[in-house]
Amino acid sequence: MNYLAHTALAQPNHFSLVGNLLGDFCKGTALTTLPPPILAGLKNHRAVDVFTDSHPSVRDAKKVFSPSRRRFAGIALDVLFDHFLICHWTLFYDQPFSEYKQQLYTNLAAAEHLMPASMTLTMRSVRQHDWFLSYQQLTGLGHALDRIASSIRFNNQFAGIIEEIKPNYALLEQVFLQFYPQLQQHVVVMALE
Repeated sequence: MNYLAHTALAQPNHFSLVGNLLGDFCKGTALTTLPPPILAGLKNHRAVDVFTDSHPSVRDAKKVFSPSRRRFAGIALDVLFDHFLICHWTLFYDQPFSEYKQQLYTNLAAAEHLMPASMTLTMRSVRQHDWFLSYQQLTGLGHALDRIASSIRFNNQFAGIIEEIKPNYALLEQVFLQFYPQLQQHVVVMALE
């Protein structure tokens, strides 16, 4: 799952929000120095990733991508699942997405003091460029995926992967709709342990 899903699956406080996003930014961070609520959020992030990556439906969904792009299928699905989460937000959450997004952006700004520098820069970009608005349309999603491709430090075939998503869109949407409630339940059960 990508940034939006990780925030939606966090507890409603700044520490959990930061911890649930920290999984992509914790390289070089002394984890033992982090407050326990941030560590709990990081644990949740990692559990979400493990559950997602090992889920049979997600593993099968990666097979729709061509062999030259399959290496990056997990990244593409993470971002695509954020798109589907936005499209189907009302199936999973009561608060309208537009309100959630504005509240999230406010919370991200207020929590910057808890973030490592690389995370602060990325989350500022998320807010300033309204990434989740661009994720709502396939064109914006394609641009986002191509930006990720350009940041990969070796030659790759990831750019243009949106062209492989388009013909498989309905299939991948059904995978998400069946998978996401299971992920939500997994997070609830984990919180009780």
